[in-house]
Amino acid sequence: MKLILSRKGFDSTFDDIASPILPDGTLLSLPIPLNDNVRYDELYYGGQSYLDIINQLKTSNIEYKNCHLDPDIRKDIIKRDNNWMAAFGQSDSAYSHLRNQSVDKGDIFLFFGWFKQTEYDAEGKLKYVDKALDLQVIYGYLQVGEKLTKWDDIKELKWHPHSQPYREELTKKKKNVIYVASNYLLDTKQLGYGTLKFTPDLVLTKKCDSCRTHWTLPKCLEHKNITYHSEKNYKDGYFKAASRGQEFVVECDKDILDWIKNIILTSSGH
Repeated sequence: MKLILSRKGFDSTFDDIASPILPDGTLLSLPIPLNDNVRYDELYYGGQSYLDIINQLKTSNIEYKNCHLDPDIRKDIIKRDNNWMAAFGQSDSAYSHLRNQSVDKGDIFLFFGWFKQTEYDAEGKLKYVDKALDLQVIYGYLQVGEKLTKWDDIKELKWHPHSQPYREELTKKKKNVIYVASNYLLDTKQLGYGTLKFTPDLVLTKKCDSCRTHWTLPKCLEHKNITYHSEKNYKDGYFKAASRGQEFVVECDKDILDWIKNIILTSSGH
């Protein structure tokens, strides 16, 4: 069984907007801008659209319209068909990496991204807390229940961006996949996918460090074989996370599985 640390959401290439840690502790990952089949003004959380939230946080005149809702693990943010299933897609070189690592049924994605703490101002507008730290935070998870690689199967998930018609040729070239969530997580009664509420245990960035790629790894991951990394990534007092690569894969042992279950069961947003 494998753990995949998967980097997702806005980063510094998108208007320097960090995904917000909302005042109630919600880790609201902002899907990246892309001309896909979902718009930011269709996604809602807490009575506000994602577009409203972005417009409160942004500092430029860039207009945000369509987005890449992937991983799709927060069910209630948009109207759903009855056959909706939580899923995550990948393509091109990023999928090649997962395929080369034999990522398949049973493996677990932990999604992380760039977050900053937010608060409401006197007018009720969302803003970043003054001098809020830039943090890489684990915000969601998905255990693979099924791996879809054939177009006839992928296209049935009509709501998912990796099922859109322009990806058919990629699929035939073995460069597109959708991982559908399992019913339950490991040996628990917890759903096989979900989002997490903020706790310090979900923060990867070293405490009080000004660089969000300087991590403090949990003990169970120290000196493991993590793809895109080597012993050279262990520096004096921190682990230097790779700036390239969307997914970092590591083989699980009992300690890693126990850590995964603990952070999910204690921080679940469901």
